Amino acid sequence: MNAKKKNLIGMSLIAGFLFIGLIVISGCKKSEPETTQPTAGETEEVAAAATSESETEGVTEVAAAIIEQTTCPVMDGPINKEIYTEYKGKKVYFCCAGCKEKFEQEPEKYIAKLPQFNQ
Repeated sequence: MNAKKKNLIGMSLIAGFLFIGLIVISGCKKSEPETTQPTAGETEEVAAAATSESETEGVTEVAAAIIEQTTCPVMDGPINKEIYTEYKGKKVYFCCAGCKEKFEQEPEKYIAKLPQFNQ
């Protein structure tokens, strides 16, 4: 094997390792369809439908369901509903298991990004 072929193979291997490294460094962002958040008007319409105290309680539960988490609090990517943890009685969803571990180590660092805790 001549020197040119050795250099070409060596450069190809280095380029391959760099490419793999970039993929690993880029994290666990997944390309999932984007979900839409309800508008303030939609939430107000649900609240306006209540006429008695018992109905108001039901509307509060419905409004809480409308305001749901759609992004990972750690990496701001789309969530995977199969990856979650319970925190203060509420489910917190993540894009990957690595983000779940980071959240569990310092949950208060990410609470401001979660709609279920900012109502």
